[in-house]
Amino acid sequence: MSTTQKEMTLFTNGATPAPKKLGLFDSELLLPAIADAFRKLNPATQLRSPVMFVVYVGSIITTLLYLQALFGQGEAPAGFILAIAVWLWFTVLFANFAEALAEGRSKAQAASLRNLKQTVSAKKLATPKFGTTWLPQPATDLRKGNYILVEAGDVIPIDGEVIEGVASVDESAITGESAPVIRESGGDFSSVTGGTRVLSDWLVVKVTVNPGETFLDRMISMVEGAKRQKTPNEIALTILLVALTIVFLIVTITLLPFSLFSVQAAQAGTPVTITVLIALLVCLIPTTIGGLLSAIGVAGMSRMMQANVIATSGRAVEAAGDVDVLMLDKTGTITLGNRQAASFVPAPGVTEQQLADVAQLASLADETPEGRSIVVLAKQKFNIREREMASLSAVFVPFTAQTRMSGADIGTGAGARAVRKGAADSVRRYVESLGQPYPAEVGRAVDDISRRGSTPLVVTDSGRVMGVVELKDIVKGGIKERFGELRRMGIKTVMITGDNQLTAAAIAAEAGVDDFLAEATPEDKLKLIRQYQGEGRLVAMTGDGTNDAPALAQADVAVAMNSGTQAAKEAGNMVDLDSNPTKLLEIVEIGKQMLMTRGALTTFSISNDIAKYFAIIPAAFVGTYPQLKALDVMQLASPSSAIMSAVIFNALIIVVLIPLALKGVKYRAIGAVALLRRNLLLYGLGGIVLPFVGIKLIDMVLAALHLV
Repeated sequence: MSTTQKEMTLFTNGATPAPKKLGLFDSELLLPAIADAFRKLNPATQLRSPVMFVVYVGSIITTLLYLQALFGQGEAPAGFILAIAVWLWFTVLFANFAEALAEGRSKAQAASLRNLKQTVSAKKLATPKFGTTWLPQPATDLRKGNYILVEAGDVIPIDGEVIEGVASVDESAITGESAPVIRESGGDFSSVTGGTRVLSDWLVVKVTVNPGETFLDRMISMVEGAKRQKTPNEIALTILLVALTIVFLIVTITLLPFSLFSVQAAQAGTPVTITVLIALLVCLIPTTIGGLLSAIGVAGMSRMMQANVIATSGRAVEAAGDVDVLMLDKTGTITLGNRQAASFVPAPGVTEQQLADVAQLASLADETPEGRSIVVLAKQKFNIREREMASLSAVFVPFTAQTRMSGADIGTGAGARAVRKGAADSVRRYVESLGQPYPAEVGRAVDDISRRGSTPLVVTDSGRVMGVVELKDIVKGGIKERFGELRRMGIKTVMITGDNQLTAAAIAAEAGVDDFLAEATPEDKLKLIRQYQGEGRLVAMTGDGTNDAPALAQADVAVAMNSGTQAAKEAGNMVDLDSNPTKLLEIVEIGKQMLMTRGALTTFSISNDIAKYFAIIPAAFVGTYPQLKALDVMQLASPSSAIMSAVIFNALIIVVLIPLALKGVKYRAIGAVALLRRNLLLYGLGGIVLPFVGIKLIDMVLAALHLV
């Protein structure tokens, strides 16, 4: 069957929508999250969070005590025990709900990605050459190393590398961007992704993965929140929470014999009940952060996905928050990536407008970005309008590697003009061959422009040197301010470029980076990363080419461009679907936001225990030690009301903090000391004050309704 035969039929037709981005409390997520909150009451699931497992066990014990009280053998009124049991169960369910809601967002994203998968029939080639025969074969039967043909209108059935051809590809199903991209053999834009569509021309693709191992499959598994492994910082925090829980558990257990002994010795008072001790334990252990810890981690992964970045694990997201060295490519990241005309430097006896006029004439037929920028600059500075080449009787002289010049021959006969622009040494040889002088001032201007890191183009009109056009690789607007923010956070920025030392230094100074590596080779990048890591630093970098793979594999946070090679994607631990090199700055912000959220809520969780001491301890032991009434600074209505108010507040605060856990603490580019001071003030002091207010208000409501 030849390539001219009819296109293969797709089993699913039409454009594929980009993954849906859900809101914080989307209606599609709430009901499944509520159901999941009950499903997570499985003991095996609860055991994954030691802090909440203690609350879970306490809920079971108080429920059993309530059933005992129904038969007249209760240690306290049945209604009081029931109320405590209900709010303990709510505490567990609210924590489950927070985790389920975070996981639900990830699962919804994964489900949306699954909808992108299409069953197509591939055109399998017998040999890796365009024009040879092909046979239809289901995409599920393709294997790594096979060769396939994809033509205009075809959906690319599986991931691969282009080995022949150039085509426009619609990747909106993966990236959400409507603009098509060019994929071609060789270079850094040869990788194609299964599920994208060829819009024009054809490609011969070598299959690089087996079915089930495609980029889309990996994306689905990456965003599945349920499969997220705990990160090192999360494990360390869990150990701390477990230690605090064990301490409070031991303290609470020992309070019962102390109470029994005191009552017996004094022959007065009533011993503390098991129900009250369980309420005390639950309020004293860090249930707030224990209930939200997993949700914070899952939400961090989800926020990364919303930024169109796929992280291979929560470890990569967390590492992004700890990064203190950023290595960024110059071209396309710090600069726009193409040189643009910035100024005209006329030769002696020539006005700047005359130079601009000749430079524009020499560039009218030049379709390169540099040529178009010269035309635009002349128009902007002197309102010199573009002229049609045909009306000037002009013949375009294209750039060649031999002449290193381009321009136009205008007119014929005695009035003919030969306008040229090109590299300084080439133009010098050209004008000297015509017997014309090359002004020394022009030579000095060329040297000055080169020292500034720009590119000089010398312009001539019929052998007369008119002056120099300065081309600059323009630094992106606002990038210097972004680097300033990173510097205030203690992050060092390093620019990587293949330019010479002079050019690199000039651009580094203009962009405001802290350091640069000029004339960089893959070995140089790898060596520099290892050097920083040897100093105890965490390094992040971006890359898209096969030559970037060694450095990406070595970096702590390695962001591979989706448009890059398969080797780069496999070496990185993140993939940017938008292929935007500046996304690295946003990734660091998301990582830091996750760490800030975890730290802020931990600070709040520990500090809000103070108010509970003043609520529960006097209420629990006032019958044994009447002197403790002095600690009732909130003047709560009764011991039962005090205990109930603390337990209710302990449950409701988890609900109040769910949006913060999912959305994250607002990112601010401030130093570590200032950040610590701010968190201690807002979440430390706030964590002390808020429970006093909240517990008192709940107590007033309970007293007004005569519920205790």
